[in-house]
Amino acid sequence: MGRFRKLLGIPLVLALLSACGGDPAPRQGGGGLERPTINVAMLSLVVNAPYYIAVREKLFEAEGLTVRTQPVQQSTQAYPALKTGDVDIVFANNASMLFGHDKGDLRINLVAEGTRLTPKFMGVLVMPESPITDVKGLEGHSLSVHVLNNIQAITFDAIAGQSGADPSRIDYRQVVFPQMAAALQKGDLDAIHSQEPFLTDAVRKLGARMVADGGAAPATDLPLDGYFSLETWTKENPKTAAAFQRALRKASAIATDRAKVEAILPTYARGIDPEVAKVMTMPHFATTSDPAGVQSLIDLMVEQKRLTNRIDAGTIVFQS
Repeated sequence: MGRFRKLLGIPLVLALLSACGGDPAPRQGGGGLERPTINVAMLSLVVNAPYYIAVREKLFEAEGLTVRTQPVQQSTQAYPALKTGDVDIVFANNASMLFGHDKGDLRINLVAEGTRLTPKFMGVLVMPESPITDVKGLEGHSLSVHVLNNIQAITFDAIAGQSGADPSRIDYRQVVFPQMAAALQKGDLDAIHSQEPFLTDAVRKLGARMVADGGAAPATDLPLDGYFSLETWTKENPKTAAAFQRALRKASAIATDRAKVEAILPTYARGIDPEVAKVMTMPHFATTSDPAGVQSLIDLMVEQKRLTNRIDAGTIVFQS
């Protein structure tokens, strides 16, 4: 594990969230899995609820699979380890992984979908006294996104264009979600493009006003994130990939009951106000693979000239 920490460049603690296996090298195990013990790099956001439900409910174990959860602050921290095989699967933003695939840096497969965008799961907020009242009013003003040139800008550019605004006149600034509300309150930003639970928290604490729905058409139901492996990994471990996918789908079905999500959040996501959790908007937790949806995101990124190649979603979405 020393090599793994070195690759990530930060001190991380390996959390064994199910019965620990031994050597993670490929070997036949329960149910004939090529790799019965895998390392998964995970975030601690609302969108990760199904994964932690799967761990708690022993859904991975039911498939003969032991998962070793490696917490990371950002999925990009795990990319070097994914390339070297120290991590088998990483939860990541779809756009980020598509960028890597397009450039040839990471030839990936989407083992299991994570979430899809719902209305008001993301949204643009301003302070109560702001003169900005709609998408058009954002022209010439600063707007935060968690990561520049990524899923928020991609989806919001599409929304702005359909609303008659010029996306090129929006001054995107990179500010991580937990810091957006404070920056807005101090006047460092004109508006913030927030995501749950930070969105609801900012509305409650600052009286922030939503001027644009970040989940509106044409972005509604676009796939946001998922569980990715290298393309070579799924080819070498198809039974393991299928077992992981089945467990995640069962957990995502459980997560359609928001009470189950509210119950699991405190076990892995720190700092979420229980009162916020009760009222915040949930994303759509995917229970199936949707190559057409992934293709829609790819086509949008090509249209916006963010991707060089029109990737065929059918070649990256793993089908068991």
